[in-house]
Amino acid sequence: MAYILSIETSTTNCSVSLSKNGETLLLKENYGNGYSHAERLHLYIEEVLEQASIGKSELNAIAVGKGPGSYTGLRIGVSAAKGLCYALNIPLISISTLESLAHQVKIDSGLIVPMLDARRMEVYSAVYSFELKEKREVKAQVLDQNSFLNELQNQKVVFIGNGVEKMKTLLKSKNAIFIDDKLPSANQMSSLAYKKFASKMFEDVAYFEPYYLKDFVAIKPKPKV
Repeated sequence: MAYILSIETSTTNCSVSLSKNGETLLLKENYGNGYSHAERLHLYIEEVLEQASIGKSELNAIAVGKGPGSYTGLRIGVSAAKGLCYALNIPLISISTLESLAHQVKIDSGLIVPMLDARRMEVYSAVYSFELKEKREVKAQVLDQNSFLNELQNQKVVFIGNGVEKMKTLLKSKNAIFIDDKLPSANQMSSLAYKKFASKMFEDVAYFEPYYLKDFVAIKPKPKV
């Protein structure tokens, strides 16, 4: 039996789940428009454990969304996960943000493209088969009217994530399906984390870093008028 606490903070969704043998028991998340992870994350962790009547000492592992995504959000989530692993002496499991997002889609043919908003017309994306096998690795890409034309020629392609709005303005293909208002969630991390736990695919807690994909670029605040 394995209790795993999963943490997902790569977007504005601050999400925490508790699972048992790959099945989500409890989920706490906030789909708000702003980043409130610093205020909410530890509160959500305590609430999920309390509602499940599970003590921290009963946890067998901590899973964390490793990115790509928000630099600050990832730092907060990974720091919390590593802190719990250190304190409890339990393993750390990392889950691809885009892979867990792709697992929100259930189709019996075609492709799945999870995409997260980056800057301007850029997104973080990957391509998965309908069987949720990776067909193209994670990339930071600038979208244009030729994006994903090869994939769309002979099959349906489901686009999901907060990068979808950018894609919708460019694509007019009848094979394109857009799923709006979806963000990565700790709910889909449960089964993925358990598979890694069973295979002992753990991270080095001391040296693990989020998968930023791109270097952090600070945006200067606009001057006050």
